Amino acid sequence: MEITNTSASSQVATSSTREKWHKFDIMWMLNLFGTAVGAGILFLPITAGMSGLWPLVVITLIVGPMTYFAHRGLARLVLASSLKDGDITNVTEEFFGKSAGMIITALYFFAIYPILLIYGVSITNTVDSFIVNQLHMSAPPRVILAGICVFSYIAIIICGEKLVLLFNEKLVYPLCCILFAMSLYLIPKWDLSQFSYVPDFGSFASTLWITIPVLVFAFNHSPAISTFAVSQKERYGEKAEKYASRTLKYTSGILVLFVMLFVFSCVLSLSPQDLSMARAQNISILSYLANKFDAPVIAYFGPFVAFLAISTSFFGHYMGAREGLNGIIVKLTPGAKMVSKRRNRAITIFFLVTLWFVATVNPSILSLIESLGGPIIAIILFLMPMYAIAKVPAMKKYQGKFSNVFITVMGIVTIASLLLSFI
Repeated sequence: MEITNTSASSQVATSSTREKWHKFDIMWMLNLFGTAVGAGILFLPITAGMSGLWPLVVITLIVGPMTYFAHRGLARLVLASSLKDGDITNVTEEFFGKSAGMIITALYFFAIYPILLIYGVSITNTVDSFIVNQLHMSAPPRVILAGICVFSYIAIIICGEKLVLLFNEKLVYPLCCILFAMSLYLIPKWDLSQFSYVPDFGSFASTLWITIPVLVFAFNHSPAISTFAVSQKERYGEKAEKYASRTLKYTSGILVLFVMLFVFSCVLSLSPQDLSMARAQNISILSYLANKFDAPVIAYFGPFVAFLAISTSFFGHYMGAREGLNGIIVKLTPGAKMVSKRRNRAITIFFLVTLWFVATVNPSILSLIESLGGPIIAIILFLMPMYAIAKVPAMKKYQGKFSNVFITVMGIVTIASLLLSFI
């Protein structure tokens, strides 16, 4: 999602105007919020609540600062560039050289591509669960169902990319309202006795450990930070960092309120055993709620909301993964053009085949998030800006802050989950 300034006057605001919280800032806050809210929150309750509510309380306390400081660091990195409209790739080339630019491009692709695989599996499982549990029909063979789901989504993108982008942008906000309404709808089903259960230290620590990568994944809005920072620089000039930080702070605040209300509502409505079953069945929390409660609103509305959330995320991540792979090929091929119809067809076939294969195999969605999605995002979002603060002269003014230590530690913890998965 991008916001562009259509008038020169908006780019040269007076100092008195800049001190106010106005439409430009509100629109960016909503766009960053919409970028973060997607299918990730549909799987967060499953991991976060498996050892009861107390790990969830700790998670709620750390996720706000973690989200805010990490995204602020990435925005500061882009704002520190001398380039007027340089994106992350340009900025890293400026500060670290061309080789680093290539590495960052590759990391972006490998941060997005596993998420795309996750959504391919999620879509197939959501449709399969709906056919079996709500329509009371026999599911078709998985290889056929996965092929139909993946091919249908890619076909929609090929036939109407601009329409898909417009549809996604308009759909995000009603989707958020619907999820908020479902959080409130579940309140009568809350089991407050869960507060009396205190897990042992091992279970408590283990839940925190495996939940942090899912938190990074669920609260991530880094794909929009580069465009956001450039837009702030165009409008606010030398004061861009101040106002960008303010917008990111409000975005993190409403994300914590919205997402954690949904997570608490789901966890209080289910037992840890239910959450374990949801993980074993490899379905989103809404699909599991629909299967558990004999209530028409949840039974039919839950899978529909899950389908919409996964769809909006799939379309956005598909285009991002395609651009990342195209960028890698261009950088590795001397003289290659940025746009090539033949290369685009080959990339489309690659995604179709790999998504179809992975959706058929049906790997654990949460395992993919914990071992690949969250850790790779953390390299770019958590550690790269902290490294720049230590090494780049333009970023040295941000040294000596406790937030730098906090984000570095959280980044290392997130990446450690990837290393642990290989042991």
